[in-house]
Amino acid sequence: MTDPYGIEWGEQAAHLGDAAAQEGEWYAAVAAWLVRRGDRVAMDVGCGGGGMAAALAGVLGEAGTVVAADAWPDVLAEADRRLAGAPAQVVCVLADLGEGVEPLRGYVPADLVWASASVHHVGDQQAAVTALAGLLGPGGRLALAEGGLPARRLPWDLGVGEPGLEERLEAAQDRWFARMRAGLPGSVPMPYGWTEALRRAGLTAVTSRTGLLERPVPLVAADVERVLSKLTHRVDWLRPTGLLSADDLAAWDRLLDPAADAYLGRRGDLQSVEARTVHVGTRT
Repeated sequence: MTDPYGIEWGEQAAHLGDAAAQEGEWYAAVAAWLVRRGDRVAMDVGCGGGGMAAALAGVLGEAGTVVAADAWPDVLAEADRRLAGAPAQVVCVLADLGEGVEPLRGYVPADLVWASASVHHVGDQQAAVTALAGLLGPGGRLALAEGGLPARRLPWDLGVGEPGLEERLEAAQDRWFARMRAGLPGSVPMPYGWTEALRRAGLTAVTSRTGLLERPVPLVAADVERVLSKLTHRVDWLRPTGLLSADDLAAWDRLLDPAADAYLGRRGDLQSVEARTVHVGTRT
């Protein structure tokens, strides 16, 4: 990653695919909540690995159409592989939300538009929300998966480095996010929450729901590997930014090294808990 604040999503295609596979249960539960009887067209804008597109296809069934859209060809190809054999008709569309929603207009009106962690990568977030709302037919819903609570995986004191290592990792991620947002083309502040953004887009019956993603403790081997993979990805992501101290990086290198005495993979006190929020508004 040459520019630590510019994201080459094509390089992240495999990571996005892994995340989609790991979070299938959550996607399925959210899709079952969002899809209503009689819905026929659903869109996943910024589809990443295709996790929600697959869940929507599962709920809509043979009579439905799912439009999976992403700005990166490699990412879209990963989603296409995941969606092969889906029960609904699936259309993969190359579309950059930051440049508008014109490539999606051939599939409107939509009954449901889903955008997860994609709007915050657009300079003018309110304009993006308003554009997505414009894809809906009467009674259609726009669902934004944004916000929630940070994941918690580690004890506060690990016996390596200064206590609070995971909390400082999240704080560094917050600073990275602010700098990433400031560097986006046409970046403007949005000094209000996602529910207000939905209302300003002309939607009504705005609500939010937060769900818990939690793995049973003690974690099984596969869940331990997922925790280590996510921590390694986050540390490596932030490593070139200078937002983590040298002492913290040294601690992470010990904790994530299978050959080190402090390797996290040999601990029995890891957890995997995260809260995610979905904000929904309806077009009248």
